Amino acid sequence: MAKMTVYHGGYTPVETPEIRIGRNTKDFGIGFYCTIIKEQAQRWARRYDTKIVLIYDVRLNQDLNIKEFREMTDEWLDFIISCRSGKVHDYDIVIGAMADDQIYNYISDYMDGTITREQFWVLAKFKYPTHQITFCTKEALKCLEYRGYEEVTL
Repeated sequence: MAKMTVYHGGYTPVETPEIRIGRNTKDFGIGFYCTIIKEQAQRWARRYDTKIVLIYDVRLNQDLNIKEFREMTDEWLDFIISCRSGKVHDYDIVIGAMADDQIYNYISDYMDGTITREQFWVLAKFKYPTHQITFCTKEALKCLEYRGYEEVTL
């Protein structure tokens, strides 16, 4: 597999990423989240006082259990609902679109029964493309090679 560059928005350099179990459930479950879209990582970094974008080279190991959602589908939606509900999956790496805050509000409405699945899809049109690649296991983290970081300016 070809090498690609991914970005992680944060507040401190992370040469050796770890998987930390937090309080919040995320789109693709527990893992180290990156993106191929530098501007998206910059938006992630803007949540912090010190704003940096970490840069990694990645060569995916095809022996790992990789799930890729090439587009937003019912399977993608159900996977996010499952992960955000705290259910654990057995993938090493998960790749796909991100449910940003607005999209997650629609997911919550769907989960609560306020809107139907069909209504969700009508509302769930992204204003800009999103992408995330989640490294969910220690083996997956071995695919990352730290290149450095850049400070994010407003």
